[in-house]
Amino acid sequence: MQPVKNNHGRINLDPDKAEAGLAQLVLTVVELLRQIVERHAIRRVEGGTLTDEQIENLGVALMNLEDKMEELRNVFGLEAEDLNIDLGPLGNLL
Repeated sequence: MQPVKNNHGRINLDPDKAEAGLAQLVLTVVELLRQIVERHAIRRVEGGTLTDEQIENLGVALMNLEDKMEELRNVFGLEAEDLNIDLGPLGNLL
């Protein structure tokens, strides 16, 4: 399955490729949320507010989420850069 980006890096909503376009959009939103959670976790670790066990559990959870994202990208034939949607004058999303 080919990525459904057009020449400008925007999502192509071609009705014949709707499933792939929807998968790309959903995975982009999930990746954005994953990055936000990861940044927040790093701030908490650096702030010293977590126990060693909490840090370990957080690290395992983030690694598992990253592995799942890679698995889902593979299922839909997407590369990590395919999730970095071009928002026009605002720049890239990720």
